[in-house]
Amino acid sequence: MKNVLSKGLLFAAFAALIAGCTQQAPRYVGVDNPEVQAVISMGLDRQDFEKAATDAVDSLLRSGVLNKPNGSKYILAISRIINDTTQKIDTDLLIKKIRISILESQKAIVTSAITAGGNDDALIYQTRDLREDDEFQQDTIAEKNTLLAPELSLSGKIIQQTKTVDKNKLVEYYFQLTLTNLKNGLAVWESESIIGKVGDKKSVNW
Repeated sequence: MKNVLSKGLLFAAFAALIAGCTQQAPRYVGVDNPEVQAVISMGLDRQDFEKAATDAVDSLLRSGVLNKPNGSKYILAISRIINDTTQKIDTDLLIKKIRISILESQKAIVTSAITAGGNDDALIYQTRDLREDDEFQQDTIAEKNTLLAPELSLSGKIIQQTKTVDKNKLVEYYFQLTLTNLKNGLAVWESESIIGKVGDKKSVNW
């Protein structure tokens, strides 16, 4: 119901904006602050990733799913964040902001030992390859059976939808995230943040 209402508000705002308008600079749908609108494009930018990350982490913390029953902290891994837009964007912009916010909340620990996107820390394994290398003091190298497996996995997708009405274009970006319990495969939390922008039909999405 919340998502339906969000989409309805976006379309209502879009209809109001195009009424009586001709060409216009890109602007956010439903945002009244002219200083914010003056610096954005039809594509995704830094403040869009900041908003999407903030919305997601706020929702995650409010949900309570990171409150482990025994009082310890869950170990969370970052899975794939799929870019399903027309833009060549680095999804690490979103991932990094989410990682920072989760760690600052002290509600969970984020592992760098394993990721589905291939962004794990290579030195974790390279240093373990130094076992039995006479050039290194062996008591300074991590022993076997010391890495901790993740309990939760965060995956997601960024979706773009573009609509045109008369001389105006509406671009909507959907930031969808899912938190999965790796032990049983069940999704324990999901969120969707929508960012809408409207501008002239000739505006490009970057």
